[in-house]
Amino acid sequence: MEYKNLFFYLAGLSLALSYDDLSFNTHATQSHTYSDWNLFYASSAVDRNTSTCMRPREIGRNSQEKTVWWKVDLGGVYNIYSINILFKNYDGFEDRQRGRVAGFSLYVSTTGNIHGSFLCYKDGPQLPPLNFTTTCTEHGRYVIFYNERFDGVSYPEGYAIINVFNELCEVVIQGCKKLNVYGSNCDISCPINCKDNTCNILNGNCFGCKSGWRGLSCNSKCSQGLYGDNCSQLCVGHCRDGITCDHVNGQCEGGCDTGWTGSMCKRQCDDDNYGYNCVNNCSGHCLNGSLCNKQTGHCDKGCDPGYTNRKCNRECVKSYGKNCQYPCSQHCINQTCDRFTGKCLSWCQEGFYGEMCNQESQQREDVTPWIVAFAIVLFIVVLIITGGLVCFWILYKKLFDGNIRLCWKFLYKPNKIITTPTSDNKEANPNSNSNYQELNPHTCTNYAELKPSNIYQELKLPYVDENQYQNTTL
Repeated sequence: MEYKNLFFYLAGLSLALSYDDLSFNTHATQSHTYSDWNLFYASSAVDRNTSTCMRPREIGRNSQEKTVWWKVDLGGVYNIYSINILFKNYDGFEDRQRGRVAGFSLYVSTTGNIHGSFLCYKDGPQLPPLNFTTTCTEHGRYVIFYNERFDGVSYPEGYAIINVFNELCEVVIQGCKKLNVYGSNCDISCPINCKDNTCNILNGNCFGCKSGWRGLSCNSKCSQGLYGDNCSQLCVGHCRDGITCDHVNGQCEGGCDTGWTGSMCKRQCDDDNYGYNCVNNCSGHCLNGSLCNKQTGHCDKGCDPGYTNRKCNRECVKSYGKNCQYPCSQHCINQTCDRFTGKCLSWCQEGFYGEMCNQESQQREDVTPWIVAFAIVLFIVVLIITGGLVCFWILYKKLFDGNIRLCWKFLYKPNKIITTPTSDNKEANPNSNSNYQELNPHTCTNYAELKPSNIYQELKLPYVDENQYQNTTL
């Protein structure tokens, strides 16, 4: 019987000779071991020695264990074609052995955990052959054998439920060791967009597509508006200018539309920002601290006093108040006023007063005549002073011939005789010389007051008698 099982094992193996043996001498583990004998360890199923088999503790009724598993780590994610298991056989007990392993399951996993793994084969209700082979065109790193016998469960006829030993002598997993290939000779490249770079080892169809691709060969992009694994996610619809998001990662390659930000344009602008990618700052002058429009930056509720235009970012000019709707008073100098209150910034034009120069003076008519009278009087005074100065200048030129010294002597020494220099070599004529006439006792009113001795000394002339002076002919 042992030779018969070996024959079937070799026959099944020959069918897959074109594929690689992925499980030979790889790392294997199992849930529990029958004894400490090395012959029953998990690695006995991958040593290519049919005389050694792994053997866990029995499961079933009256047994402590109710489940059993054996797992092999292939060392990497590979394309699998088939799984061949040679179970332990005893002469004359083939049906018993088939009943013991009946109902087993085979899983292919990339994580080593049954949960989330792909169920490659589920046995039943017929009893399996002891040399078992199944095609399993999956990709994975771990292959897991699992069986169970629970109390209170009815199993099909022929299933052993007491002292259930699951003995695996050899497990041969066939596939391609080379990554990203398929075909009987493992020489055809998988489509470029296959997930994990693996595909069906027979026809090259992808087990799954990379993010953003679809189809059996994963050669078609996601439909517009979709992205991600299996094209299952919707674009959020806030990419700039209505362009759809990237079919792979969902990001907006051209940036976000107005009012949105983030790599995938899912987040609205903060309260103080607006525009494309939220790069612009609001003016901060929207009415009563209201928020600006996140798309346009406009203050939809109006502006605070002192500001105007849609974004409220321009100060009032010659106006004030909410939206700059009130003009400054025309009676403010240059029509400039405080843009918040309307108060004139400098002063008022003549005839007006008040903070906003909007009150007309009541004393304007009474004050004006006084101003005119004052101006006339001031003009007359100036005219008189000017006339006096002109007259003085004329007398100064005629009496003192422009000699300032004589003028001062005349003003401050009135009892002295004033003489003026005469031209050289010119004879004095008593009839024409004015100075001479001033010395004439008949024409000079101050003559009696003159002291001859002093006068002559002043003129530096020799003393002469008065009677002689009258008879003197010059």
